[in-house]
Amino acid sequence: MSLAIESRSPRLAVLIDADNTSAKIADGLFEEIAKIGEASVRRIYGDFSSTRMKSWADILAKHAIIPQQQFAYTSGKNASDITLVIDAMDLLHSGRFDGFCLVSSDSDFTRLASRIREHGIDVFGFGEQKTPESFRQACRRFIYTENLLQAASGGQPRPDAAKKPLVEPKEAIPILRKAVEQVVEQLESGDGWVLLGSVGKSLANLAPDFDSRTYGFRKLIDLVRDIGTFDVDHAEGKAPRIKLKSATESKRRSGGRR
Repeated sequence: MSLAIESRSPRLAVLIDADNTSAKIADGLFEEIAKIGEASVRRIYGDFSSTRMKSWADILAKHAIIPQQQFAYTSGKNASDITLVIDAMDLLHSGRFDGFCLVSSDSDFTRLASRIREHGIDVFGFGEQKTPESFRQACRRFIYTENLLQAASGGQPRPDAAKKPLVEPKEAIPILRKAVEQVVEQLESGDGWVLLGSVGKSLANLAPDFDSRTYGFRKLIDLVRDIGTFDVDHAEGKAPRIKLKSATESKRRSGGRR
């Protein structure tokens, strides 16, 4: 009798810098990580004897996060960062993990992210929009924690999420255009039509922090439709395709909005 072998989700090590991360994102954080793989290790670093860490201390049990206590013996010295880096390297060399989730807005972890990726292991960064570009670019993918803020009940996105995007949708046009042009060149698409899925992969390589939610949309296709720079072909039962509008079409559309 043969037994079916169930494929295992990627095993992830989640390391959280409590000094640079708000506890408010915890629910959204682990929901997002669950889309990537299994959070096998969940550790958080900070001085939990401090009153400002109470918000984290109150939710550690809910998400089975193991606190790594680091007392602040000396002002200006961050023992938590050093401990996180040491643990990350130990976990990396154990060879048991398919990816790391580094949760911080601190650029000090840029070299750590680069070092892990040099071993062929994926790094997923989570931090605020203010996170320096060096850290964002060092990750395979970087998710803004502002996009993870969720309502207390039901895990639904904040009602004002669509009304107040972090960045105006039109700001996505240059990177979307570059991604489409890159795919067209790679596939030598004579008519300019490319699969939206291929554009998404190109975006991930061009800008690790690209996320349609940053522009107020859950899905990439909705963002593309809204900005009006691309033609969209989404026939029923088929994968969506997009194409850059001609200069004449774009000019006509912008003129109609005035």
